[in-house]
Amino acid sequence: MLFYVIASLLGLGIVGLIWRQQFLAQAFQHQLKENLLEKLNESRSQQQHTLLESLKILQDTLQTGVQETRRHVKESLTDYSNELGKRVESLTQTTDLRLKEINEQVEKRLAAGFEKTTETFGDVVKRLALIDAAQHRITELSNNVISLQDVLNDRRSRGTFGEVQLAALIRNVIPEQHFSFQPTLSNNTRPDCLLMLPEPTGNIAIDAKFPLENFRQLTEATLTDTERRQVEKQFRIDIRKHIQDISEKYIIPGETADGAVMFIPAEAVFAEIHARFPDVVDIAHRARVWMVSPTTLMAVLTTARAVLKDAATRQQLDIIQQHLITLSGDFRRFQERMDKLSQHIKQANQDVELVHTSAKKITDRFIQIEKVELD
Repeated sequence: MLFYVIASLLGLGIVGLIWRQQFLAQAFQHQLKENLLEKLNESRSQQQHTLLESLKILQDTLQTGVQETRRHVKESLTDYSNELGKRVESLTQTTDLRLKEINEQVEKRLAAGFEKTTETFGDVVKRLALIDAAQHRITELSNNVISLQDVLNDRRSRGTFGEVQLAALIRNVIPEQHFSFQPTLSNNTRPDCLLMLPEPTGNIAIDAKFPLENFRQLTEATLTDTERRQVEKQFRIDIRKHIQDISEKYIIPGETADGAVMFIPAEAVFAEIHARFPDVVDIAHRARVWMVSPTTLMAVLTTARAVLKDAATRQQLDIIQQHLITLSGDFRRFQERMDKLSQHIKQANQDVELVHTSAKKITDRFIQIEKVELD
C-alpha cells in the first residue's frame, strides 16, 4: 500500500516537474519571440532609413547627370546647327555662282544667235530692196526699148547695146559672184554672160542677138507679098542660125546646163517671133535654147535669184540649226545640273528635318525624365 502511495507521490512529482519545465519553456519561447520581434523591428527601421538615404543620393546623382547630359546635348546641337548653317550658306553661294555663270553663257549664246539671225534677215531685206529697184529700172528701160528702131542703125552698135542691156539687167538682179561676162569655155567659145547657179541647174550661158534689120523690113508697109515672103524667109533663116550657133557653142555636157538663153533686146522683135514664127519657137525648144526679151529675162533672172536666195537661206538655216542644236545641248546640261542641284537641296532639307525630329525627340525625353517621380 505504501508502495503505491510512494509511487503515486513520485508520479505526481514527476508530472509537476514536467509541467513546470513546459511552463518555463513556454515562457522562454515567448521572451525569445519578443526579443526577436524587437530586433527585427529595429533592423527594419534601420534598413528603411538606409534605403531612403540611398534613394536620395541616387536621385541627386541622377538629376546632376541629367543636367550635365542636357548641357552636352545642347552644346552639340548648337555646334551642329552652326556647322549646318555654314554648309547651307556655302551651298547657296555655290549655287548662286553656278546659276549666274549658266545665265551668262545662255545670254551670250542667245545674243550671238539673235545677232546672226538679225543680220541674215537684214541681208534678205536689202536684197529684196535691190530687186524692187531693179524691177523699177527694168520697167523704165522697157519703155525706152520701143524707140530702138530710131536709135540703133548700126549692127555693131546694136550688138553693143544688147550686151550693155544684158549686163545692166544681170548686175541689178544677180550677185557679182554668180555671173561672169565674156568667159572662155572649154571649147574656146565666149558667151556674153555665164550664170553660175547651184546644182542641179548648173551654169547657164546667155548670148545676146539683135536681128533688127530683117525686122525693120518686115514692118515696111510698101512691100509686096512676094517681097514680104522673102523677107520673112530670110528673117526665119537668121533666127534659126542664131539658135543653132547658141546650141552648138554654149551647151556643153558636164560644164554648162542642158540649155542656153538667147537674149533679144527688143520687146517688139521678141513679140513678132512668137506671134508670126511659131515654127522657129518650136525649133528653139527642141534645140534647148530659150528666147527671152528684157521682160522675160527679168523673170528668168528673178527665178535664178530665188534659187540663189533659197540656197543661201538653206546655208544660213543650217548655221542657225547648228547654233540651236548647241543651245539645246546647253539647255539640256543646264536642266541636268538644275536637277542635281534640286536633289542636293532636297537632301539637305531632309537632313535638316531629320535633325529637327531627333532634337525634338531628345527634348521630349528630357521633359519626361524631369517629370519622373521616384517611389
